[in-house]
Amino acid sequence: MQNDHSNPTSRAQSRGRFSSRNLLSTLLGISALCLSASATAQPADPPPPPPPAGDEPPPAPPPTPEPAPAPEPDKAPLPEKETNCTDRIDNDGDSVADCADADCYDLPVCQPSGQSESTNAMCSDWVDNDGDGVLDCDDSDCQAPGITACKGSYRAGKGDKGEVPPLKDGESVESLIGKGSDADGERNDILCSDGYDNDHDGRTDCQDFGCRFDPDVTVCGGNPGLNFSVVAQITQSYMFENTRDNGIQGDDWDTRFSLLQLRAMGPIRGIQNSFFLVSMRAERTPRVTFAMFQMPIGHAGHYVNINSGGGGLSSQLIISASKQLLIEPAYYMFSAFEQGNGAALEVGGPIDTKGTFEYRTFVAGGSGRSSGNIGGRFYSDANTNYTWAAGAQVHVNAIGYYSRFDSPFLYEPAPTTLAFLVGAKYDQRAQERYPAANASAIFKYGPMVFMGEFYGKREMEFESTQYAYNAQLGFLLWPKHLMLAADYGAYIAGDLENPPQDLSSLGGDVTKQRDEQQFRVAAHWYVFRNIRVLSLLYRNRDVKAGRNADDGYVEREGRIVGSYRF
Repeated sequence: MQNDHSNPTSRAQSRGRFSSRNLLSTLLGISALCLSASATAQPADPPPPPPPAGDEPPPAPPPTPEPAPAPEPDKAPLPEKETNCTDRIDNDGDSVADCADADCYDLPVCQPSGQSESTNAMCSDWVDNDGDGVLDCDDSDCQAPGITACKGSYRAGKGDKGEVPPLKDGESVESLIGKGSDADGERNDILCSDGYDNDHDGRTDCQDFGCRFDPDVTVCGGNPGLNFSVVAQITQSYMFENTRDNGIQGDDWDTRFSLLQLRAMGPIRGIQNSFFLVSMRAERTPRVTFAMFQMPIGHAGHYVNINSGGGGLSSQLIISASKQLLIEPAYYMFSAFEQGNGAALEVGGPIDTKGTFEYRTFVAGGSGRSSGNIGGRFYSDANTNYTWAAGAQVHVNAIGYYSRFDSPFLYEPAPTTLAFLVGAKYDQRAQERYPAANASAIFKYGPMVFMGEFYGKREMEFESTQYAYNAQLGFLLWPKHLMLAADYGAYIAGDLENPPQDLSSLGGDVTKQRDEQQFRVAAHWYVFRNIRVLSLLYRNRDVKAGRNADDGYVEREGRIVGSYRF
């Protein structure tokens, strides 16, 4: 039939052979063609208007319609199977790429190498290289420092655009989202960890600007310095003597988890040279005990620090419980002098360029107490004052350099260090108002460490002078194996020169202040480096008669403590 259009004789012969069925088919075909033509035909142009009267020019002809765009060429069909098992591209479009595709399972390139999953390449090749039953980012080996392939699910494959354009004046990295080649279609933890370029801008997951720079996205935080640590202590104790009469009759033996401390510390995302610290005590009553966020001021080492109730001068409470030479801090060194404020603001830094002199100032307010400093006010007894504190401290590094956060434990002989800290503050507790002063010193020399501290205050509400002191000595008898330690100290409560009519109504802040003295000795065996430590401790505490008690008491206790720090 195609040749009929070029041969009239043939067309005439063909018409003579049409039957009635042929005629009916032809008529139906012509009708269909007419209907199709009427549906697609453009309406005819209206007739031109009559020529205007007078000398007015005729109107401009209507604009010529733009031609329709040419249809896009059909895309090449995808192959039936994966054509390249190492290009990080899903060649056959079945949603899995490379060695994750069944088409590649049996190829030599997709067989386990026998090496540990310790590089970005091995942690993103869809192969269980070390044969331990877990693959790529599910393997804990791929969470090691320096491996970035498991931040979100980004795979640095072909076509990804890694460049970041320069910022203009007034712009931040958030300004880049949705600009230039970024399509702004990935801004949540789900889309930023699904391994797919959802907005089709050539950037997958954590390579996408929305995933990298939107603060609501957490899977792409990429804090390589983030550390999580656990400190646990298991204690077996025996009370050799306890003359304390508190109405509770207990056994002399005790076995318990005496400490479980969880700490997270790392950089604050988006703020250079900043960090945070969150500490939680999980024994007895689980509670957050300390939270701190520190940001730099300038580039000379100054800082601003917001925390959950520091506002104190003594290092006894700030140093982690895992870093106490005598297992726990001396209670009398802080019970009458420090309080857990609800929140504190601290500013500090170096005074000179060599770091010999440093300073810290602080203001604090609100009540925290032992129930935890996070979440609001708490008072365990009658409250007569709003609690707040303000003070300052100077740190002098006479020899070497020492930080108040340093551990006094020696694992190996230490370089010679001598430092002093002197400070003063005004503190208003629930029942007391007082100025206080604190002075401490630390000296390290080879296998020896010595620490001494003095705290004093003049209480103004009931007019009393109180002070406490503590001296600690540690000696590394066998480097990396055995360390000995001892301390001695006392607290002098002082008489109330202006006592209230009813002392019992004041609660614990005042009534628990009782003269006491204590000495302790300990031996620490480093069972496994300084991570697992076995300690023997003997404690002798002599508490005198207090302001609201008729008799004193004596406690003599022995402990075996297993500590884990990791």
